[in-house]
Amino acid sequence: MKSLLRDLRGLRGCLLAIALVIAGAQPAFAQRGAGGPGRGGQAATPRDSAALDLTGYWVSVISEDWKYRMVTPKAGVFDSLPLNGEARKIGASWDPAKDEAAGEACRAYTAANVMRLPGRIHVTWRDATTLQIDTDAGTQTRLLNFGAGAPPAQPSWQGSSVAQWEYAPAARGAARLGNLRVVTTNLRAGYVRKNGAPHSDKAVVTEYYDLNSLPNGDTWMTITTKVEDPVYFTRPYITTTDFKKLPTAAGWSPSACSAK
Repeated sequence: MKSLLRDLRGLRGCLLAIALVIAGAQPAFAQRGAGGPGRGGQAATPRDSAALDLTGYWVSVISEDWKYRMVTPKAGVFDSLPLNGEARKIGASWDPAKDEAAGEACRAYTAANVMRLPGRIHVTWRDATTLQIDTDAGTQTRLLNFGAGAPPAQPSWQGSSVAQWEYAPAARGAARLGNLRVVTTNLRAGYVRKNGAPHSDKAVVTEYYDLNSLPNGDTWMTITTKVEDPVYFTRPYITTTDFKKLPTAAGWSPSACSAK
């Protein structure tokens, strides 16, 4: 009986310790998640309160859908894409020469697909509330705005992106970790694969950015992307895209959009 009582007291002590840790973590989470005080007592900017440091040069690591990303498939090859009948009909008639002639060579470089293209990206802070992503593939620029902001007057290849840090719970005083969530709307109609697989101007792109450190010291960025399109998709299109951080800008070589 005495042994049982000791065990029960020990269990109660463990439960109490866990409760105290959780209770201690809540104020820190609430403070940082709400953009807590920064220097001088002012609210911290998204740059100052960043859950991740995404800045720098990155190169794509092609693993998922390698054969569809490294080489442009023939028209009509839509494996793994949730296209409906109308989308498949449109995609089957894809003609890159017509896209080039119409000045639409960047249709596969919208925010719905540009991060899937092989190449390098450069991430910087444009200002305290805007992350900028430049791609060497297609020489595109994405602006991730922390705060609603006003959408552009006209739809564009990169649309309007609203960003938000999402923080994981942590004990008081511990380093804050989390990820970046980005929702992009107001896109021009384009392709989710370079062979003409279409997305409409009603597409919504939701991305989650995470960082991982490998045992050899490399840093990888993983972007989980969900593309929803009520016009051409039968269900959300979900992908995972990886990038490896580079020490310098070596190899950075912006190129024009190509329809082929």
